[in-house]
Amino acid sequence: MEALSKNFSHTEAEDKWYKHWESAGYFKSEPDDRPPYTVVIPPPNVTGVLHMGHALNNTVQDVLVRRAKMQGYNTCWVPGTDHASIATEAKVVAMLREQGIDKKTLSRDEFLKYAWEWKEKYGGIILQQFRKLGLSLDWNRTAFTMDEDYYAAVIRVFIELYEKGKIYRGVKMINWDPKAKTALSDEEVVHKQTNSKLYYVRYKIDGSDDYITIATVRPETILGDTAVCVHPADERYAHLKGKYCFVPLINRRIPIIFDDYIDMEFGTGALKVTPAHDINDYNLGLKHKLQVIDTLNDDGTMSEAATLYVGQDRFDVRKQIVTDLEVAGNLVKTEDYTNQVGFSERTNAVIEPRLSMQWWCKMNEMAKPALEAVIDNEIEFYPAKFKNLYRHWMENIKDWCISRQLWWGQRIPAWYTPDGSFEVASTKEEAFEKLKSQNSALKMEDLTQDEDVLDTWFSSWLFPMQVFGWNEDPKNAELNYYYPTNTLVTAPEIIFFWVARMIMAGYEFLDKKPFEKVYFTGIVRDKQGRKMSKQFGNSPDLLGLIDQYGADAVRFSVMISSPAGNDLLYDESALEQGRNFTNKMWNALKLIKMWEARIDANAETGDAQFAIDWLEQRINAVSHSLNELFGRFSLSEALKSIYSLIWDDFCSWYLEWVKPAQDAAMPKAVYDKTIVFYERLLQLLHPFMPFATEDIYHQLRERTTGDDLIVKQLPKTSEADEQILQQASFLQELITNIRDARNKNQLKNKDKIKLAIETKNKE
Repeated sequence: MEALSKNFSHTEAEDKWYKHWESAGYFKSEPDDRPPYTVVIPPPNVTGVLHMGHALNNTVQDVLVRRAKMQGYNTCWVPGTDHASIATEAKVVAMLREQGIDKKTLSRDEFLKYAWEWKEKYGGIILQQFRKLGLSLDWNRTAFTMDEDYYAAVIRVFIELYEKGKIYRGVKMINWDPKAKTALSDEEVVHKQTNSKLYYVRYKIDGSDDYITIATVRPETILGDTAVCVHPADERYAHLKGKYCFVPLINRRIPIIFDDYIDMEFGTGALKVTPAHDINDYNLGLKHKLQVIDTLNDDGTMSEAATLYVGQDRFDVRKQIVTDLEVAGNLVKTEDYTNQVGFSERTNAVIEPRLSMQWWCKMNEMAKPALEAVIDNEIEFYPAKFKNLYRHWMENIKDWCISRQLWWGQRIPAWYTPDGSFEVASTKEEAFEKLKSQNSALKMEDLTQDEDVLDTWFSSWLFPMQVFGWNEDPKNAELNYYYPTNTLVTAPEIIFFWVARMIMAGYEFLDKKPFEKVYFTGIVRDKQGRKMSKQFGNSPDLLGLIDQYGADAVRFSVMISSPAGNDLLYDESALEQGRNFTNKMWNALKLIKMWEARIDANAETGDAQFAIDWLEQRINAVSHSLNELFGRFSLSEALKSIYSLIWDDFCSWYLEWVKPAQDAAMPKAVYDKTIVFYERLLQLLHPFMPFATEDIYHQLRERTTGDDLIVKQLPKTSEADEQILQQASFLQELITNIRDARNKNQLKNKDKIKLAIETKNKE
């Protein structure tokens, strides 16, 4: 027998077994007569690198997929990456800047050439890192949301929705990211409580020495004011009906208007109205036919329309205008003020509301079947508490701004003539044919394509469909077999971005739900309760942890402390616990292997039979409970049950009970049964800790080709014999008490003692 190392070597095992599983084709899936178990990965950004959120989310998926494989399902777990328009474009622009190249000097095609080169060089990093975690993904199916077939599917969807009247173009108030220089949807804006200042500024009333005072947190927008508004019932301002006032510093004459929208209790009860820079002001402007003056450029600097501070940054202007207002005698006072400020989810820049011509997708009609599916449990949410959040958003859904002022992404298939008329079509030639019927003098070279690309989420909402070739053939065998998928595992923060939209797309284009169940993982937090992120510097180097402790220990550490659907307070001590667990199992293996030389086929089972009967029932009991725990995604509880079964029941009790006395033989029947038990335990643990379990499984005894733990089918579970379990529990309690009594009385284990048992239970 080859000597086993002192401890389990995770580095050697991880490399060996991942290569073996992959070369044996265990991750590949093709339709057959088995029931499918399909999972699509939430595609990470192509700019991404592995972090704790990925570790949790993907370990959960791998646990579910590996267990389903061992239950006889044809498992298909589809990997992929998202092109991430804003994030990727920012990376490419930064790379070009380092090379001394300004994006403005490049044509679109030149820029895209650099973008594709960047993607080829860096875009697959996170997928390679997934391998280090041991993920059983079907790599042959790796998708990318800018692949040629995927791109075509996105364009098809745009055209279909446009032709149905569900996509339109129009000028509306949008969220503008001055750093990325693009529009964002409402869901891409993160509102944070911010310590600000409230500035009280007075506007001179026309034809009078009196003033009207307003309060604002954004004094730089004063330059775009086109009215001051007060409440019709506010007696303080009744005398100003029909009057005008002057915008400070620039002396623009603007009307004082009356509207019951105004909150008389806020500030002074008078509101400055800037229709170009606030959605509520914009609505007031429409109602009262006010002028719209856009005082900001795309990059957040002041425009020519501002007349003052032209070209200066908005936040620099905020400081300067306060000083200038004070000098001019228009600043009354300043107060500390706490308010909610919108930040870009992608760049963390402060969002500017602004009027802009954009493409929009109508959502109300598509939301109805998607809402009913979740409320009626056709699609089940775990935990169910997220149904209320989903319902609230879907019942208050707004049209989706789907255009982005970027170059990296699926370009909007709209073609314009010099006079501004346009046609939506998949090619320039198709658009030309349509437009030529309206203008026979039109030439092909007159047409220009829309400069904008589509929101990243407008492609990822097709993910569960398009990875199985929906666009190529909506009735193809793969789509028919694998779709709807079984389980989606994702984070609650993208319930609107992605989950809701995938459900809408599923019903809109296939009239089917995209998945049966959605499991929302919690957020990984540090011991102080802060979300783990690069920003706080509290997110550990995951690849470093894998190198140090092993992938199994990392997987163990995130799963053991992850309550179903609740946030995970991550403690690195769980890594030590995971590593100690693998070494405990390794030591059990070494003990069993030592007995090989003492096997005797003729030796009687003796007292070991009770231990055999008991462990059989314990395995039955835990195996039976696992079905229920997995059914409600209580994966942490499932792992704890398996951990206790192996560490306590098998290692601490069973192996001690069946261990032959010094110089005694090991009955072959006991040895064989011990091997069978250990194999069953390794099976239960394998989805959580695949490398160590596969390695120990192969060390236990010789294996034939194909006899690998990853595909070893779980036996059917049966009810446990409670009587045997109770007897063993009584015996364990008795032994523990005897050991405690020995320790208290300082008696050695070899010292014989008389034992008297007092019990009402004569059996």
